[in-house]
Amino acid sequence: MIKTYALRFWNGLASMQVTIVSMILLMALVVLCTLAQTDLGTFGAVKVYMRSFLVWRYFPGLAFPLPIFPGGALVGLVLVFNLSLAGIRRLEANWSKCGLWLAHGGLILLVAGEFSTGAFQVETNMSIENGQTVNWLESPRDFELTVTDVTNPALPQAYGVPESLLAKGKDVPLPGTPLTIRVKKFYPNATLTRLGPGDPPPLATQGVGTGVKVAEAPLAATETEVNMVTAIVEPMAGGHSYGTWLASNGIGAPQSFIHEGHTYTLGVHNRRYYLPYSITLKKFSHDVYPGTQIPKNFSSLVHISDPTRGEERDVLISMNQPLRYDGRAFYQASFGKGDQLSILQVVKNPGWLIPYISCTLITLGLLIHFGITLRRSMKKRHETQQVTA
Repeated sequence: MIKTYALRFWNGLASMQVTIVSMILLMALVVLCTLAQTDLGTFGAVKVYMRSFLVWRYFPGLAFPLPIFPGGALVGLVLVFNLSLAGIRRLEANWSKCGLWLAHGGLILLVAGEFSTGAFQVETNMSIENGQTVNWLESPRDFELTVTDVTNPALPQAYGVPESLLAKGKDVPLPGTPLTIRVKKFYPNATLTRLGPGDPPPLATQGVGTGVKVAEAPLAATETEVNMVTAIVEPMAGGHSYGTWLASNGIGAPQSFIHEGHTYTLGVHNRRYYLPYSITLKKFSHDVYPGTQIPKNFSSLVHISDPTRGEERDVLISMNQPLRYDGRAFYQASFGKGDQLSILQVVKNPGWLIPYISCTLITLGLLIHFGITLRRSMKKRHETQQVTA
């Protein structure tokens, strides 16, 4: 009995019907994802529809979401199994089917590449002004509590506490310093307003937070919205407390305290990733068509200084010519400050070659299969003509 059910499941999963239904579901997901970009933004829509196993939706009167549609991850996983089993079950292991084997392998690799991109791709930005040298990248969506030792302004030392640690609400020692950050309250998104006469006393006892009212807010729903990440923290060193502070990316005013002659600042900023090399913007160019203000080209002439590799060279990054270096691709994304600021989108994707390889395999496989089929057809036609003659 078990063998019978297993065989039925095997045949069903390897059937052509599953392939067709999976393709239709993927096309529907592409349409839904495109329409949802109006409300969720590109990143949010891709996350909800394409990189989840189920699409969830809240309904009025229910405190929890319900699944309403299979997500792209689930459909892609079923399609990978379907193509793999179908190939094993239907394709003969001989040279006449090598084209189909290649095409199947390429299609499976294409779907697997999307899983790789969703799991391992990291997108960051590098904002750099003319003449400035930077050695860090910033996440556009993740934030961190930054404690910076600014005792030597020429050589500030920054220490970051990511949101995931802030959300746990525990004590976080800062490596290399005598400081420990005690997290008393964390808001993934909050609204900050001036404290009124009837409001409860603030949690902060130091800094600008003593005059601010904090209220929890829903997470940003679209790509253009930014969460107001806020934390109530208490810096401690050697058993001494330096009071309770409110830190948020919505507060621009500097806040600092002094411990044993060292001045530390507190703030919430985009999460930074430091590089073993530095990049200097030598010139940003914003070209327009003659006689108009229509943009023609944006480009950044940068200098890479990498002491670990002994590299010192200039590179021109333009709209269609990214810089690929150290496993990352630097794209010209935007600009600002009267053409004095260049913003580069930096993408690290270990599987960026997979789509090229898979498409090459699919094309090559189909060409080989077409060639074999054509040769076989011409041979039969020639044999028929010989018999007729």
